[in-house]
Amino acid sequence: MCLGIPGRVLEIHDDAGLRMATVDFGGVRREACLNYTPEAGVGAYVIIHVGFAISVVDEGEATRTLAVLRAMADAVEGELGEPLP
Repeated sequence: MCLGIPGRVLEIHDDAGLRMATVDFGGVRREACLNYTPEAGVGAYVIIHVGFAISVVDEGEATRTLAVLRAMADAVEGELGEPLP
């Protein structure tokens, strides 16, 4: 199963020419590439799929989606490698 998980961009940096970010998924932090979402800035909520931000969403949508994903804990843990807190 492949999931797109919403997270909040905490910081943006350059990594060998790639626009990268530290993204917070409700307590779990991961690095993600922002090249597909050039409009995403610090504080934005993005949907991450296999390490790439694929779209920007509003905070309400991100919050609702995270609530649903918490209810599907096994799927999220499989995608992130650890459960959401």
